[in-house]
Amino acid sequence: MNFELPFVPERTAKPREKAMTMVIDKGLTTLEAIGIACDCAEYVDFIKVGFGTSLITPKLREKIDIFKEAGITPYFGGTLFELFAARNMFNEYQQFLAKYNIELAEVSDGTMDMEHSKKLEYIKELKKNFTVISEVGSKDASVHYSPEEWIAQMQAELAAGSVKVITEARESGTIGIFNKDGSPNMELINFISSNIAIDKVMWEAPLKSQQAMFINLFGCDVNLGNIATNEIIALESLRMGLRGDTFYKILPRD
Repeated sequence: MNFELPFVPERTAKPREKAMTMVIDKGLTTLEAIGIACDCAEYVDFIKVGFGTSLITPKLREKIDIFKEAGITPYFGGTLFELFAARNMFNEYQQFLAKYNIELAEVSDGTMDMEHSKKLEYIKELKKNFTVISEVGSKDASVHYSPEEWIAQMQAELAAGSVKVITEARESGTIGIFNKDGSPNMELINFISSNIAIDKVMWEAPLKSQQAMFINLFGCDVNLGNIATNEIIALESLRMGLRGDTFYKILPRD
C-alpha cells in the first residue's frame, strides 16, 4: 500500500487457493497486456482469453508470454473447448493448448448440448496433462437447472479432477447465478455455498454490485471471475474495504 491505513485486510499472497481473481481478456492488445502485467499482476491469478478469440488473436504467443512472465496464469475460455468438442476434435484441442504452452484447461457445456457423463470424461482425460477447471450453467436463458442439479454437477466435476468450479454468469452478469436484470439468485447462491467449499468455487461476477455482494456475503477472500481488464484495481479496492460498497465490512464495530 502507498499508505499503511489501519484495519485493511492483508492481501493473500500468490500463489493462492482463495481470494483469486480471474480477468477476462476480450481482445487486449499486446501493449495493454504489458500494462496489466506491469501494474496489476499481483492482483490477478488467471486471465481468460475469452470465448474463441485465441483462434484469431494476431500475437497470441507474445501475449501469453507476457502474462506468464508476470506470474499470471493464462488460459483459453470454455467456449473454445466447446468449439473443438462440437467438431469431434478433442485431440486437436489438446494439441492447440500444448502448442501455446497453456497449462490450464477449462471444460464447459454452456453453449452446446453435452451429456454430463461425457463432460466428466473430458475432465478426467485433460487432467492427465493439464490443470482443469470447469464451468457449470448454461449461456441459454431458456435452460434452467435446479439447485440440486447445480450441486450434483459441481460435486461430480470436482471429484473428476477440476480444481475449481466456475458458476456461469457470462460477461454480462445476467444469466446462471444471476437473473436477467443482473440481480443475484440468492436461493441458488446460498444453496451452492452451503454444499460446496467456498474456496473451490469461482463466482463469475462482472458487475460491481455483484462483486460487492459476494465480498459482503463471503468476505474479501472469495474467488471472483469474469472481471473486466479495467476493473482490476477497482475490485481490489472492494476486497480491501476501500470503496463505499464494502466500507464497513472491514472496520471494527466501534
